[in-house]
Amino acid sequence: MSHQTGIQAGNDVKDIIATAKCGDEYRVLKIVIEDEQLALGDTRQASKEWDQEYDSLVLPLLEEDVPCYILYRLDSANNQGYEWVFLAWSPDRSAVRQKMLYAATRATLKKEFGGNAIKEEIFATTKDDVCLSGYKKYLTAQAAPLPLTAAEEELRQIKLSQVQSDISVDTKQHTLQGVAFPLHGDAVEALERFRDKDVNYVQLEVDVEKELIRLCHTDPTELKDLPKRIPKDAARYHFFLYKHSHEGDYLESTVFIYSMPGYKCSIRERMLYSSCKNPLIDMVESKIGMEIEKKLEIDNGDELTADFMYEEVHPKQHAHKQAFAKPKGPAGKRGVRRITRPPTEGEED
Repeated sequence: MSHQTGIQAGNDVKDIIATAKCGDEYRVLKIVIEDEQLALGDTRQASKEWDQEYDSLVLPLLEEDVPCYILYRLDSANNQGYEWVFLAWSPDRSAVRQKMLYAATRATLKKEFGGNAIKEEIFATTKDDVCLSGYKKYLTAQAAPLPLTAAEEELRQIKLSQVQSDISVDTKQHTLQGVAFPLHGDAVEALERFRDKDVNYVQLEVDVEKELIRLCHTDPTELKDLPKRIPKDAARYHFFLYKHSHEGDYLESTVFIYSMPGYKCSIRERMLYSSCKNPLIDMVESKIGMEIEKKLEIDNGDELTADFMYEEVHPKQHAHKQAFAKPKGPAGKRGVRRITRPPTEGEED
């Protein structure tokens, strides 16, 4: 996480976590944020198999307009004890400030509980996402062939380039694929939060020395703030959730911005940012599941005005050009009467 709220777990939370992890008495823990600390919201004891009482214990704890955290104990165990499912509940109807507060505090609770005990982590905005059937759909998706990690994707690209090492017309497309630098873990988490609309802006940078794409920050950003986010002396990748109205409809469009301040960057930096751009976009769209409505390349943040952004996302349709109109000819079949040479002597009129 790039930001921490300073909120810590209260004594009641610490005590209940210690008790829950040491035995099998508790099935569910509900954790909330109250008085600027993590507090115990409610608990439920185990009486049946985990899947037989999942919906009856979890769903009643969820409020339609208030976020919370749910820790649900499974019957399986690892060398640390029982395994738990961590549910981050953030309904659409809850206040934006609450959503942001709970999103920024999630890592604190995971650290307090212990990451080794958490088998699955699910972010949910509707009860369809968090109910038993939704959880099983999530498990099915997880059991499918896993997408490649950033490091595995980089290795695959290297192997492809090795196989297609002969330069010819047929192999040109492979030589132009770019360099797939791996995404750092913080960057992946930030992009997933952006996809889930927990944050509305993500800025990434290329670590030239370590050949990684790292997270810069996820500061809340409105359109008027966007020009200030563009560095004047360094290249960056930006993901911005453009909230606006178009033809009477409210829209939230994902815009990718590649900013490169001309020759203020080194040649190597310019080449790496340019080469990493397309593989990064492909990875974000295919692996993280983000749909990018518009891709922009700029060299100055001053370009990002409200009019510019709107026209880029909703370009005007070019009016149909009329064919060249040929001027009208002279009036009448033969035109106006022309002056003729008068007849000479001997010629008849």
